[in-house]
Amino acid sequence: MTDDRKVKTRTSLGDKELDKAQEQFEAFDAQVKDMSFDKLNAAPKKESEPQTKMAQADIAKSNDIYLKPAKSISSREKFNEDYRNDYNFMKEYVQIIAENKEVIGDDIEIWTKPFAGMPAEFWRVPVNKPVWCPRYLAEQIKRKYYHRLKTENKTTNVDGHGSYTGAIVVDTTIQRLDAYPAMKQRSIFMGANNF
Repeated sequence: MTDDRKVKTRTSLGDKELDKAQEQFEAFDAQVKDMSFDKLNAAPKKESEPQTKMAQADIAKSNDIYLKPAKSISSREKFNEDYRNDYNFMKEYVQIIAENKEVIGDDIEIWTKPFAGMPAEFWRVPVNKPVWCPRYLAEQIKRKYYHRLKTENKTTNVDGHGSYTGAIVVDTTIQRLDAYPAMKQRSIFMGANNF
């Protein structure tokens, strides 16, 4: 009989641990579901040093590399002429330095389709050197980031009923790909962020 008591005690301890784990999982699940785009976009960005540090004189002396799409797939949609001015602005070529922060040194391969009625284009963008590309490509590269979620055990006070220890979701925004203007000089034609 002593062996049966040990087994029952161990089983009840195991059940308690499983119940505790289930409660923690449900609390974490509720916190993840509570996350919204506004909360994610308000997350702090992880700072990183630029991979390429070129002097303005070196950039000015470098060969001008103009990118063209490697592949293009036409579209059956009609272009909405109301967006012609926006399209003309977005297709202007700007000089950028692109960086691949996930796989350092690898070229960026990316598809673009800036407006309905325009073809889908596949681009191979060399990294860590100044290149000329359409503004819509530079802006699409700049938008490539993700949110990292992690848990930390912290004590929280909920509704004044007491404090609870559990998993709190903390997020960080990490820039996966990046593009920034090659020339540091401001231009009234380029806007505040130069693209």
